[in-house]
Amino acid sequence: MAKTRSDLFEFLDRIGVAHRTIDHPPIFTVEEGRGYKASMPGGHSKNLFLKDKKDRLFLAVCHCDTDVDIVAYGRAAGSKGRLSFGRPDLMTATLGVIPGAVTPFALINESARAIHEVAVDRALMGWPTVWFHPLENTASTEVDPADLVKFIRACGFEPRIVDMANPGEGAAAG
Repeated sequence: MAKTRSDLFEFLDRIGVAHRTIDHPPIFTVEEGRGYKASMPGGHSKNLFLKDKKDRLFLAVCHCDTDVDIVAYGRAAGSKGRLSFGRPDLMTATLGVIPGAVTPFALINESARAIHEVAVDRALMGWPTVWFHPLENTASTEVDPADLVKFIRACGFEPRIVDMANPGEGAAAG
């Protein structure tokens, strides 16, 4: 069963991750959210649920303005064949969220263990704070970038910090 927003906040508190959440109307795309998020300083994200030809799953946590090179990221990540976007039903079954609510916070769900790799865009790590949907797209939750990495690790993943616009350059584990 998928975790709820309150489950997420309890987990963040338990692992010592400071967070702040702002409610807003449902936001399904980066462009839809620009007006609302203008009053929320920090790095905003776009999150890509990807799969390769061998059905290995990848979560790419990117800055909203990064022109993601999915082909180069696939090569850098060792994907089997080209990466493509995972089907919405597979995404919901794996991450426990609906399209438009993809978030690294979904890694809290047991079903997310099917993810092969979590990549975090180096462009996000330079912001004082970063924002993600708290398992639903009717709010955004702010955390410190180092705490994002702490959260990902607490969920059992070692994130790879990658320049998602140029993934072949200097990719490194979190």
